[in-house]
Amino acid sequence: MRASTASALLSALATVQLGEAAPRAPVKRDVDTRFPYTGPDVPVGDWVDPTVNGNGKGFPRLVEAPAVKPSSSKPKNNINVISVAYIPNGVTIHYQTPFGLAEQPCVHWGSSATTLDKKAAGETTTYDRTPPCSEVAVTQCSQFYHNVQIENLKPGQTYYYSIPAANGTTASQTLSFKTAHEAGNQKPFSIAVLNDMGYTNARGTHKHLAQEASEGLAFAWHGGDISYADDWYSGILPCVEDWPVCYNGSDTRLPGGPPYPPEYLNHPIPKGEEANQGGPWGGDMSVLYESNWDLWQQWMNKITMKIPYMVLPGNHEAACAEFDGGNNTLTAYLNDDKANSSAPESALTYYSCPPSQRNFTTYQHRFRMPGAESGGVGNFWYSFDYGLAHFVAIDGETDFPFSPEYPFVRDTDGKGLPAANETYSTDSGPFGAITGNWTDNESYEQWNWLKNDLANVDKTKTPWIIAMSHRPMYSSEVSSYQEDLRNAFEDLLIDAGVDMYLAGHIHWYERLWPLTKDGKVDKASVVDKDTYTTNPGVSLTHIINGMAGNIESHSTLGSDEKELKITNVLDQEHYGFSKLTFHSAKKLTWQFIRGVDGAVGDELTLVKKSS
Repeated sequence: MRASTASALLSALATVQLGEAAPRAPVKRDVDTRFPYTGPDVPVGDWVDPTVNGNGKGFPRLVEAPAVKPSSSKPKNNINVISVAYIPNGVTIHYQTPFGLAEQPCVHWGSSATTLDKKAAGETTTYDRTPPCSEVAVTQCSQFYHNVQIENLKPGQTYYYSIPAANGTTASQTLSFKTAHEAGNQKPFSIAVLNDMGYTNARGTHKHLAQEASEGLAFAWHGGDISYADDWYSGILPCVEDWPVCYNGSDTRLPGGPPYPPEYLNHPIPKGEEANQGGPWGGDMSVLYESNWDLWQQWMNKITMKIPYMVLPGNHEAACAEFDGGNNTLTAYLNDDKANSSAPESALTYYSCPPSQRNFTTYQHRFRMPGAESGGVGNFWYSFDYGLAHFVAIDGETDFPFSPEYPFVRDTDGKGLPAANETYSTDSGPFGAITGNWTDNESYEQWNWLKNDLANVDKTKTPWIIAMSHRPMYSSEVSSYQEDLRNAFEDLLIDAGVDMYLAGHIHWYERLWPLTKDGKVDKASVVDKDTYTTNPGVSLTHIINGMAGNIESHSTLGSDEKELKITNVLDQEHYGFSKLTFHSAKKLTWQFIRGVDGAVGDELTLVKKSS
């Protein structure tokens, strides 16, 4: 967002953050610029060639084809990303360009590929990204985000559309989408579920997901940690024992060590580099935050142009950086513009990141979920129906008590806006109103929305209710955020008869036994190891699906850690995604699809408990 906009809305920000009386309508949360950004104009994660277009030793320049092939070799503008998302009785066509269109965005559409006789117009958003597209290759950069909604469509039908040329862009080819089945439709359908992707280690996931998209998946649902843009700085940090995510040439390695995948070994590697998590040439990440977003989205065009792609936020969408590395190199760079230096202690604050890389700004622009249409908020929390199922996206990063991405009110315990040194880089939200004490569930707009949304599910039409947030409530890898999530949402989900809670964040595949509110295994719901029955009001099936593949590699239990009794299946080795198939009102199956070969690595059958 532009600084002037942030200043104008700061009074509204203070009202929401401090828990004073506020309206129930969604409150816009903008970027706070009270304190100046003091880092480099464009932070670049490469000391060898710190320019926006150059990667140094070990950092090949990533190139991904745009959604629309330009009509000239030196285009002035282009359509680089196209994706589709559901709204009730229709879709949003989202597309991205480096520069504006000089007119209202639109699409031509119709029920036949040869007769696009209808036109829908939409709106454009933008923000002052770092660096701007004027400094980056046109076909590798997006800065203007266009959303066109097509409404009042027939359910379960295929429609065709084309995006016309405007202000130098090349018109798209004729594309298609299929609308959602209406609530209550009994036809079986399958969806893909994935978390924690990015580029690195995700090529098998990408390959088999694209194949499934071509073979009839209804849609994909990505539960956060999308592009791993905030790992741009891994190339300038030394590896340290407690966080070996680096590819700087001095100590690059995959957590866990060899053997390395063949594609990391069968290519020439620059002198001094090792085969590593970054890719065969030593760097399968861009060294620019924004470019990682651009390139990941363009890589995903093969999927997002075929099926609707629904997303929700994860921790890697929050800001430009989550933490510093050894010697506090990032603190020195972002706070003081000192390259290849160090600082006495880590001092990353909310203001360490460029304004365009704070507070989920990029995530808010690059997608368009049905928050408004479902009474939720933007891309953060929303719901939608498809056939026999009601899907609920929950924001597990902000907008509930003790959320992991702090609102300012938590920094000061409600005693005013914080000073710069009282903040942290990932401070974010709230994106909805807080109408009382910030420590109470009932004060949060998201909590009240979720309670109301679940209370209004028509189970005669959508007997299955599937909820997802980025972070798990339980796992053999125990963390304090899990208790905070349970305290905020577990009672609502179980009391409403939600069937499954899906999550990621932990970079492995873990299927738990059905669990009650006190975290105990509901043995009455266990038919056998791979078959559960639902038990509304008593227990819930939890699955952690955080293994799509990313530069941070797999999570693993330490040598002194053991699986908990709540864990049924744990895979710390394979990457991939999951396929959820709704067979009928009484039965669904969940399959873990391994990226390495497309084989089924785990399968669960969930059966509706007889009334």
